[in-house]
Amino acid sequence: MTNALCNVIIDGRQVAVPAESTILDAAIQAGAKVPTLCWMKDLNLIGSCRMCVVEVEGHDALSAACNTQVYEGMRVLTSTPRVVQARRTNLATILEGHRSQCTTCKRSGTCALQDLSAKLQVGETSCAAGTGMVAAGDPAAATPAATAPAAASIAASTWTRQPWDPDFPLQRDSSKCIRCLRCVAECAKVQHCAVWEFSGPAANRAVKVRDGLTIDAAKCALCGQCITHCPTGALTERSDVDRVIAALADPDVVTVVQAAPAVRTAWGEGVGLDRAHATEGRLAAALRALGFDYVYDTDFAADLTIMEEGSEFIHWINAGKPRPMFTSCCPGWVRFAKLHYPQFVSQLSSSKSPHQMLGAVVKNTLAKRADLAGKKVFCLSVMPCLAKKYECDVPQLATTVADVDAVLTVRELDRLLNMFAVDCAALEETPFDDPLGESTGAGAIFGRTGGVMEAALRSAAFMLTGENPPLEVCDTTAATPEHPWLDKSLSVAGLNLKIAVASGLENTAKLLDALESGQVGYDFVEIMACPGGCVAGGGQPISFNQELGPERAAVLNGIDADGRTRFSHENASIQALYAKTELGTPMSHTAEAWLHTNQAAWEI
Repeated sequence: MTNALCNVIIDGRQVAVPAESTILDAAIQAGAKVPTLCWMKDLNLIGSCRMCVVEVEGHDALSAACNTQVYEGMRVLTSTPRVVQARRTNLATILEGHRSQCTTCKRSGTCALQDLSAKLQVGETSCAAGTGMVAAGDPAAATPAATAPAAASIAASTWTRQPWDPDFPLQRDSSKCIRCLRCVAECAKVQHCAVWEFSGPAANRAVKVRDGLTIDAAKCALCGQCITHCPTGALTERSDVDRVIAALADPDVVTVVQAAPAVRTAWGEGVGLDRAHATEGRLAAALRALGFDYVYDTDFAADLTIMEEGSEFIHWINAGKPRPMFTSCCPGWVRFAKLHYPQFVSQLSSSKSPHQMLGAVVKNTLAKRADLAGKKVFCLSVMPCLAKKYECDVPQLATTVADVDAVLTVRELDRLLNMFAVDCAALEETPFDDPLGESTGAGAIFGRTGGVMEAALRSAAFMLTGENPPLEVCDTTAATPEHPWLDKSLSVAGLNLKIAVASGLENTAKLLDALESGQVGYDFVEIMACPGGCVAGGGQPISFNQELGPERAAVLNGIDADGRTRFSHENASIQALYAKTELGTPMSHTAEAWLHTNQAAWEI
């Protein structure tokens, strides 16, 4: 890469851009709106959708803006009649191979294909239902968009839907795939797993699970990043909404719900609330409006996790166990380790993830009272995560019966709130229920990369010295997915500790390879499967081509700094939980039974 600049004229406006830039880069800098479907900055520059075509002066053919490099003096027009008509033709081609079910599709309202179809006025009404072909005699058949040669080449085909396991947390409807290859790029280049491939005979090439495998055999970590980067409804989460509605409607069921730290950063996006109004108190009120009997906060359980994991880390160091100890609250990371780096599984913290800890506490306390009343407890977790759907079904995590009965993503929660016509903007704020509703700033930052490590260091230092450390000593806000990992050294109670933080599974693979080769060495390592942590989780609301993780992380950092206590060990409700239940102390026999697990035994 050089420092040379090119002067490019976009729709009459001159901009200076680096010589390696594409027309799309220049158009963005010039403020020109060029539509895209397949493009992902630096990851997917294949130009296959042809939505970004533009006119370049002196060129007969239209150029794909996403992968055409600029040159000095280039003149570009982004929205001439010729360009718009070409985009409409190309969009009609894509729609011919896409089974449109916009009225019932989970992605309706966040589908990039639907959005472009509305803007360009090219709709599925030109297709005969179930055939993918323009119907004979349909007036639309006379439009240039419908009679384009490319569209005609697809017209002889029918929509096909490949078989799929309906119980797997990740769902795929191949009849809605537009072959943009965004999932292929994201999974291979950012998340390391390479679950997807584009293969088959030339006329019938399609996105498929790699090597002809079924999805359960393809070493999928269930991070869900393919879902959040899919422009259509081809990739979604398994819906558990009906199970939740059934529990809410059953008079013999006590319903308990908990919401993860990162949920409060994004839940308003799907119900029309800006961040200023999508508060924690309004989230609690919205969950009550759905009819849940108890509304708890997973932030409380994050504080509980720190008490266990921090204590475990101190024991780990004192016992001279192989280092590093890895955090274990991200089930996508745990799956990745088991499937791709099993040599490190024995070094995972045995602490369960926060929502599983809270589920265990609920099922071992509240459930006993419910049994006496002839009722049963249904425990729901609202999570920013796809892998949590897998985790709650792992039989080795159950203390007696399943501690968490179902997991909804934030997208599913928003659908449920819309289904129940909850006017979230009009709700008065209410607190989470006691005693599992009090939390600290340390619990809140669990939702962003580095947050678990920072919270653990704050309390581990106190456990070792009896004094709270300066917050800046434990600070990990410099951790970002743009760098493979953050490392840091600190001295606590005579111990010189080296820690590392990584998010995103390609970054994780680089760190693990460096650890295995002896290139680096650490005492404690935090891993989050999703780039940036849970704030950018695979279960969060989708905004096409917008990475909202940093914006959401700022919400959690604000909660941490808002004046509440910032140390998990100072949570009075946590102290009471240990004192007034069988738990007693961190790492006790009961704590081991309720709050710890052996990931090596987990079923995949």
